[in-house]
Amino acid sequence: MCVCVCVCVYLFRAAAEAGPHDILKLYNTKGNIINISPQLAPNSPHSCYKLEVVAADCNSELLGSDLVVALGFDLSSMEKRLQSLEKRILTEVAETPAIVFEMKRQVESFREKLESVEHLSWLGLFKDMSEGTHKPSPFYHKRTLRKTREECEHVREKFLQMSSLEVSEEVRQYLKTPTFDNWQWEDAEIMVLLQVMYTDLDFISTFNIELDVMQQFLYEVYRRYNNIPFHNFKHCFCVTQMMYGLIWLTDLRSKMDSIDLLIMLTSAVCHDLDHTGYNNAYQINARTELALRYNDISPLENHHCAVAFEILEKTESNIFRNLSTEQFKRIREGIIKCILATDMTRHTEILNKFKALLPVFDFSNKDNRDVLMMIMIKVSDISNEARPMDVAEPWLDCLLQEFFNQSDMEKLEGLPVTPFMDRDKVTKPSSQTGFIRFVLFPLFIELANLFPCLEQHIIDPVRKALDYYTEMEKALEREKQNWAQSEKIVKPSTLKEPEAHLESDGMTKPVNL
Repeated sequence: MCVCVCVCVYLFRAAAEAGPHDILKLYNTKGNIINISPQLAPNSPHSCYKLEVVAADCNSELLGSDLVVALGFDLSSMEKRLQSLEKRILTEVAETPAIVFEMKRQVESFREKLESVEHLSWLGLFKDMSEGTHKPSPFYHKRTLRKTREECEHVREKFLQMSSLEVSEEVRQYLKTPTFDNWQWEDAEIMVLLQVMYTDLDFISTFNIELDVMQQFLYEVYRRYNNIPFHNFKHCFCVTQMMYGLIWLTDLRSKMDSIDLLIMLTSAVCHDLDHTGYNNAYQINARTELALRYNDISPLENHHCAVAFEILEKTESNIFRNLSTEQFKRIREGIIKCILATDMTRHTEILNKFKALLPVFDFSNKDNRDVLMMIMIKVSDISNEARPMDVAEPWLDCLLQEFFNQSDMEKLEGLPVTPFMDRDKVTKPSSQTGFIRFVLFPLFIELANLFPCLEQHIIDPVRKALDYYTEMEKALEREKQNWAQSEKIVKPSTLKEPEAHLESDGMTKPVNL
């Protein structure tokens, strides 16, 4: 309990120093963002938590102790004053007014949040906690596929409130690494971080993108990602954040021009727009509207492109509206190439093309750059296993949920069942070991051949992931064998008892049991 009290006091002081629209995060000694909960380990002189404002309202004139002095109060004197006022009310009115009970209820609610909030983001104290945490939920099927208008407007309002915040340098640097933990951030905060990416790569100034247009673009993108387990807005952010990190890690700003980088980042943002959770094989077998429209040729990826340019067709959300016709033509061509490259049926074709170029790769050659851009978005799209396990594993749970939903639907509709999505045949580790060996490694290794600095950032973590799931697969196999062995032992004993019973009754004739 003393831990809770210490953390509560710490938080309360931080809350006094921050505005209601600032973002605070709690870090451990390693610099990782952690959750606030009663299970936190106690502070010690050698392991102090760090709570800081990572994004602050620049318009605020007074912060921290200056604000307390300006208002002329401290918490202990305020509490005594409130108690005194309550006694006076009881003396003069003879009963406590309803408004006092309501104030007490609000204070108690605030105290409970301080002690039990598990997701401290957007301070965690001023938001409706009934929404729950933003960890993967197994109940996506209970939500509408499309976001409701109310849901969108609520996130939009929050985003606009936060859009003027100054994100701290620590978060900006963290955003450039593959270890970034997306689960700690809400959708409105994610939109702020996407805006930071465009700003820090100098896209806003270089391409004369108005801030309100940038914000409307990001809002329209958020609105067009659906409530599905995996291919949702958070996945869009993860892919974009990995692309952003790779751009910085490989120093692509010195090797490619700004338009190519803008194409890559925007392609990542838009690459799964309006995904409904059913892959191309389902679309084609079920003869959906998308499959018919695009003649069975990458129906989903073609649709993602179309939705992206629907958004960019609107003046108020067209971040490219101040570019020349030639520039826009180049950007449109590049985005279409990149998004279509995320169709996994083209994986071998694109990888082989890249491998052939590697010995003579030339950054000044447009065709070479085009292939690299396709490889970069492919790596970003399937990069979850390059992240820390506590970030990556929940994403696998989400993916399997989406896979199983599809195979269930295929069985229900009498369609061919996609083997790697069948819940009766696939286990969590078996779904990953083959994928890592035959898809991730070959792709990641070739990119690391061009950029050796990526070895530690994306190859080493994937090796650890493979070891993790290999051990899990072995453990499941041992458990399966043990269960089968126990079944063999149990069955004969259950058969002998009735036979012995019959013989004791003088019945020696064999009986079929």
